Amino acid sequence: MTSKKSKDRVFDSDVMQFDRNIYASGKGKIREAVLHADLRFLIQHPSPLRVLDIGGGLGQLNREFARAGHSVVHTDLSAEMVEAARQRHTDEGLVAHYEYHVAGLQNLDAVLADQTFDIVLCHAVLEWLAEPFAALASIQKWVRPAGWLSLMFYNLHAKRMANMVYGNFDYVTNNLQVRKKVRFSPNQPLDPNSVIQRMEQFPLSLYAHSGVRCFHDYLRPAEFNLAQLIPLELAYRQQEPYRALGRYQHLLYKKESS
Repeated sequence: MTSKKSKDRVFDSDVMQFDRNIYASGKGKIREAVLHADLRFLIQHPSPLRVLDIGGGLGQLNREFARAGHSVVHTDLSAEMVEAARQRHTDEGLVAHYEYHVAGLQNLDAVLADQTFDIVLCHAVLEWLAEPFAALASIQKWVRPAGWLSLMFYNLHAKRMANMVYGNFDYVTNNLQVRKKVRFSPNQPLDPNSVIQRMEQFPLSLYAHSGVRCFHDYLRPAEFNLAQLIPLELAYRQQEPYRALGRYQHLLYKKESS
């Protein structure tokens, strides 16, 4: 249950640390590899597509769409994240493919009005929201008929499993709650089955379902070589029981034609 005092998480002043801890790390590289594999057929689409990235952060994934010639609306609640993404895209010669907005989900209506998109990306956003399920209706309405929604979120079951593996029994007994929040630990890990059930109320069909970091988070750093691990993460990402153990879950939906 979400407290009335809960607030959506904003990553102002955390840009460089967020980059080091998430994107530049092995876990970030696995995340990008899985998402790229799942979305490759859309990235390689021969016609220019319009892409909306909600909570785009530093734009690591959406730049793959820009590199392929698609147009991207990059949004994030953090002004520092948006500016850092703009600078990186400028340095890479991609900025002409972009439109940038400092806005959270609650403000996107004012920014986007009645626009719809061929692809909507919403990765690692839901778990930072005070009311994650309430956001799903807004997210799916920006997908045009026959368009695609790429939804990735933090997996409650994987968080519990990892803490059991590491012997954090008191933390698990306390329902994964601590008095002091860890800076980059999501507020609301989600039950994948609950998300899938909620999504059934919308005119969307589940096209692909992958686990992200099915093995990585259960290994000590000295126990693996990333170059060997990534192909295995990709090979087993859609196979149970490994998929269910992914620290993140990636759901790719196609919207019904009108």
